[in-house]
Amino acid sequence: MNIKKSIVTIVLTSVLFVGCKEKETEMAAKETAITEAPKVKKEIAAANLQTASFSVEGMTCAVGCAKTIQEDLTALDGVQKATVDFDTKLATVTFDKTVQTPAKLTTVVEAAADGKTYKVSKMKS
Repeated sequence: MNIKKSIVTIVLTSVLFVGCKEKETEMAAKETAITEAPKVKKEIAAANLQTASFSVEGMTCAVGCAKTIQEDLTALDGVQKATVDFDTKLATVTFDKTVQTPAKLTTVVEAAADGKTYKVSKMKS
């Protein structure tokens, strides 16, 4: 009986030790990501600015869907600003037309999530 208690104690201690190490590594990675300087986007010439508006079908929530799509669009090179309104299902993107195209924006939105969830329609640029 004493051997069983010892084995259980060793196993639990090992699990806790390994689990704590993984959490420390995960926390350190998050801290590094937070403290890194944000990527500075280069200035877009006014002559190259273009705005595209389009509907995004398939969104089910404002935080998980609309915000994720907005962040994906904003992260693209050449995108000055992107907004995605969950209530109206409308996305508006201001971008450098020498770097991005409406077709590339559509590809990014439709590739978000599993690649089958979102559909872009009514593109106006």
